[in-house]
Amino acid sequence: MEFFGLDCRFERLDAPVPIFGARVHAAQWSALALAVAEAKGRLVSLWGSDERAAGDGFAVSAAYATADGLLWAKLGLDAAEPAYPDISRFFPAAIRMQRAARDLVGIEAEDEGEGGGDTRPWLRHGAWPADYFPLRIGNTGQERFEAQADAYPFVPVEGDGVHEIAVGPVHAGTIEPGHFRFSVVGEKVLRLEERLGYKHKGIERRFMGMDVDEGARLAGRVSGDSTVAYAWAYAMAAESLAGAKVPERAAWLRALLLERERVANHLGDLGALGNDAAFGFALAQFSRLREDWLRLNHECFGHRLMMDCVRPGGMARDIDAEACAKLRSQVTAIADEVAELKDIYDEHAGLQDRLVTTGRVTPELAVRLGLTGLAGRASGQTADLRADFPWPPYDGLAVTACSHRNGDVAARVAVRFGECFASLRMIDALLAGLPGGAVHEPMLVTRDGVGAGWIEGWRGEVFVALETDARGRIVRCHCHDPSWQNWPVLEHAIIGNIVPDFPLINKSFNLSYSGQDL
Repeated sequence: MEFFGLDCRFERLDAPVPIFGARVHAAQWSALALAVAEAKGRLVSLWGSDERAAGDGFAVSAAYATADGLLWAKLGLDAAEPAYPDISRFFPAAIRMQRAARDLVGIEAEDEGEGGGDTRPWLRHGAWPADYFPLRIGNTGQERFEAQADAYPFVPVEGDGVHEIAVGPVHAGTIEPGHFRFSVVGEKVLRLEERLGYKHKGIERRFMGMDVDEGARLAGRVSGDSTVAYAWAYAMAAESLAGAKVPERAAWLRALLLERERVANHLGDLGALGNDAAFGFALAQFSRLREDWLRLNHECFGHRLMMDCVRPGGMARDIDAEACAKLRSQVTAIADEVAELKDIYDEHAGLQDRLVTTGRVTPELAVRLGLTGLAGRASGQTADLRADFPWPPYDGLAVTACSHRNGDVAARVAVRFGECFASLRMIDALLAGLPGGAVHEPMLVTRDGVGAGWIEGWRGEVFVALETDARGRIVRCHCHDPSWQNWPVLEHAIIGNIVPDFPLINKSFNLSYSGQDL
């Protein structure tokens, strides 16, 4: 297929959602980015790869969300001087992805503007030298180096009364590490600059050389709170690569698990948001509900987070009639309690005073910066893969995206409540109509294959691109978390607010530190 009138033919991958792939040249690379931006499309991901083992050079890939589906464009790069046209002028979210691609693969985004691009490292924190690239062929990722100097140049803010507050990377609570540099006057925030990348686990390097089944277990460990979303996206990529079809019962069970994962995270966040606004009662109540939810997960699926339940070709676990009955009973009970708690939230004047207008992201800013997922829907962006490109069983569940236009913390709370109720309804429908049959079909190993998976996780779009070599082993697996797009928007959401509101605003996004540091 051709898109946007470009002289470039995309081939559809064998996936249940519309995903198209093409190799492009440099002019097409830039023209496609411009065309997608003008059509109000979004950048989903950008990553690099080393293809010299196959006799090529390097490559850079970009995945775009459009009205017709996801377009995956790959541009081959010179082996000696791997560089490609910068696309951050069309998609600001590309800036950090391009910096990460340089740190990991050593490919450069060439900026055509007068100011030049951001050349600061993003993931390299002095743990390896500037001329070492973990994802290049010949490097194992096991090399060890002396600690390098790490004088990261934050952007200075000057003016009368302006001072800086440095927070992190180690925090008082049990949370992941990240550094936040506030420029403030009094308590009012003028600017926030983030520095992340303290959780680098080397997962993308670890994928290389694995077989597809081994990779499934690793994909499920990219981000523990999204293990089902990543496992499903990876499985979809492996199945599209192999041209495999999933049994109907397995597809329904996957959706059941994905919605249970969504509810679990929303219950946790709703309680934590209340607690950050000094409403400890909410934390106690939602923690109780979430604990009950996770315990039944363990009883029915063998794991509180439902890890290792989804595998390429179907499911690793099934449920019986007794489990179905318990799960449906819990849905009814939880729905009643969440409805009661929502009434309390709505009628609590002190709580609403903290939530309304705090950390606002306007719909216009959300579009410009590419805000996605739950946070995007709270700022008037209605994209939701389950509704936009419904695949089985979502095509029979009448999914509608929950959205809001205010873009503040209160809106993100409202969307969480809305999605919680919607997911509970879907879970009940999935359990009521769960078809019979097998839950897994064996898959053949595909050599020199390409596949992709695209799933609406609780935080937003999870994307996985998977490629195998001539032996059928993984040569590259790129996993993308929606936090990549949303972390930069958090820097804007805090502007004009006071420093003590940052934990509340940050929690309302609840972005992943480690999920975007692979």
